[in-house]
Amino acid sequence: MYPCELCFSCSQLSKLQEVSLRNCAVSCAGEKGGVAEACPNIRRVDLSKNLLSSWDEVIHIADQLRHLEALNLSENKLKFPSGSALTGMFSALKVLVLNQTGITWAEVLRCAAWCPGLEELYLESNNIVISERPTDVLQTVKLLDLSSNQLIDENQLYLIAHLPRLEQLILSDIGISSIHFPDAGIGCKTSMFPSLQYLVVNDNQISQWSFFNELDKLPSLRALSCLRNPLTKEDKEANATRQLIIASIGQLKTLNKCEILPKERQTAELDYRKAFGNEWKQAGGHQDPDKNRLSKEFLTAHPRYQFLCLKYGAPEDWELKTQQPFMLKNQLLTLKIKYPDQLDQKVVEKQLPGSMTIQKVKGWLSRLLKVPVSDLLLSYESPKEPGIEIKLENDLQSLRFYSVENEDCLLVRW
Repeated sequence: MYPCELCFSCSQLSKLQEVSLRNCAVSCAGEKGGVAEACPNIRRVDLSKNLLSSWDEVIHIADQLRHLEALNLSENKLKFPSGSALTGMFSALKVLVLNQTGITWAEVLRCAAWCPGLEELYLESNNIVISERPTDVLQTVKLLDLSSNQLIDENQLYLIAHLPRLEQLILSDIGISSIHFPDAGIGCKTSMFPSLQYLVVNDNQISQWSFFNELDKLPSLRALSCLRNPLTKEDKEANATRQLIIASIGQLKTLNKCEILPKERQTAELDYRKAFGNEWKQAGGHQDPDKNRLSKEFLTAHPRYQFLCLKYGAPEDWELKTQQPFMLKNQLLTLKIKYPDQLDQKVVEKQLPGSMTIQKVKGWLSRLLKVPVSDLLLSYESPKEPGIEIKLENDLQSLRFYSVENEDCLLVRW
C-alpha cells in the first residue's frame, strides 16, 4: 500500500498522493499548515515503525491533510488525548492500520468516532478483548482484521455480529475452535453478520466439522479461507477435506482462494450424500420423504443432508452397498469395456485394479484409443441393476469408490 520512501523536500510534492515515512523518527514540529501547503493532494500516509508517542502528533498532521484516505500507524505506541472534541477529525479517512500499537477495544471505539466514513480497520496483534458492542461507530466498516489477538473468543464475536456493512472478517491466529449462531436452528440462516461475504480463519484450532455446519448459516458468505487448522492440514486427505467443506457450506463460491466450479460442487455433494448414506438410513432415513424419521443427532451432524436428498434424490440401496474387504484376490476387477457410440469397437475384457483412479483409467484408454483424455466420458453399469448407468465424474476417485465390481461393464464415450 505504501511502496515508496519520500520526504517533504521533493520537487513534486504538490502532485504527491502517497507518502511513506516508515522507521524514520518523524518529527511533527513546524509551522501549522506547512504540510497542507506543500502536499495538498496527499491521500495515503505510512507512519509505521516511528517514535510517535501521542495521537496529538498524528492529529497535527491529519489536521493539515483534509483529503487523507489511508493512514498506517502500526508499531507506534500512541497515548490518547484527553477530552472528546475530536469527533470527525479524520473525516475523509477510509483505511486505518493500527497493528501492534497496544490499542484497547475501548480506545478503538473512541478512535472510530474520529473516522465517520471508515471502511477498513486493521488491528492485528494488540491483545484486544472485545468488551462492548459498537453502537454509533464502525457502522461503515467493510473489512475488520482482528488477527493474532489471542484473547478474543466466540462470545466476544457476538458483540460485532451486527455491524451492518461488514463484508470481510479476518480472524487468523486467534485460537478459535468453535462458533455457534444460537438464533438459527438446523437449516436456517442467522441474523448475525448479515453482510459477511469473506471469512478468514487460518491458523486456528478448528477440529470439529460442526464449525463448518454453522458457517452454512451465514446468509451472505461466499468465500472462506481456513488453512493450517487441525482439521484442514495439508496432507494426503486435503482433497477429501475440501470436498466435505464444500458440501457442508452450500453458498460457498471460493475456498482457500480457489474457485469452486459447479462441477466440483456437484461432485462434492454427491460424494457426501453417498459417504453418509448408510448412516442416514440407520438414523431413520427413507427414500420416501413422508417416511423419513431422522434422529436429531443425525440432523445436527449433517444439517444439509436432507437438502441434498431433495436436490439429487435419496440414495438407493445399490449405491450404499458395502465395499468388499481389500484382500489380494480382490485387488483386480474383471470388467467388460464397451463403446456405446462406436459400433466398430469390439467389447473386450480387462482386469484393472480397484484402487485405480478414474484419471488413470482415462489415461490408459487415451493411449489405447488415441483419443484425448479431455474427450473421454466414463460410466458403468452393473448386471445386478440392469438399465442403471452410473457416471464416473470425479477423476480423483477410484473405481472402488464408485462400488465398481467384478463383471461390471465400463462404458466409454467420446
